[in-house]
Amino acid sequence: MLAPAAARQAREAPGLKTAVFAGGCFWGVEAVFSHVLGVKSVLTGYHGGDGKSAKYDRVGEGDTGHAEAVQVTYDPAVVRYDQLVRIFFSVAADPTLKDRQGPDVGPQYRAALVPTSEEQRLVASAYLAQMKTSGVWARPIVTPIEAYRKFYPAEGYHQDFMARNPRHPYILAWDVAKVAALKKRFPGFYKPDFTKG
Repeated sequence: MLAPAAARQAREAPGLKTAVFAGGCFWGVEAVFSHVLGVKSVLTGYHGGDGKSAKYDRVGEGDTGHAEAVQVTYDPAVVRYDQLVRIFFSVAADPTLKDRQGPDVGPQYRAALVPTSEEQRLVASAYLAQMKTSGVWARPIVTPIEAYRKFYPAEGYHQDFMARNPRHPYILAWDVAKVAALKKRFPGFYKPDFTKG
């Protein structure tokens, strides 16, 4: 599904910025953003709960408040926050699903926008409102904005997962198609190299 171009564009000062996105299993979301021009790093991790429960096995139980998420560091002179949000909803996450994405079910797999600045919050709010009236999706948009808490990086074996495990069955079944969709739908933002870390 190709999400609409944002009517409210991000106005961000020069210099690298960070944003957090939750969109189901973090391997695929990481893979998509790692192929976007202007993205300098992507970390997989957990957002929404506390530090004690920010562990893969605990988060998987679905009762920690955490979502699997990614922290994206980007250069707004190359790719703006609103463009990242559009790519996210066009390629990485279905905004009509609550507490699930793809084959993964539970609150830890919810989709959410997690702005880290007031400008990002304004852009995210405007974009979700725009999506709801766009007519692009047949079902209601249910993705929320969540207040930024602390982002906890995931265990090392989850970082750069698709780059290190290109033949993993889950990657082949679900995430290769997301990167291919990025290349097809956003050729001006696609880069073939995987940005690590």
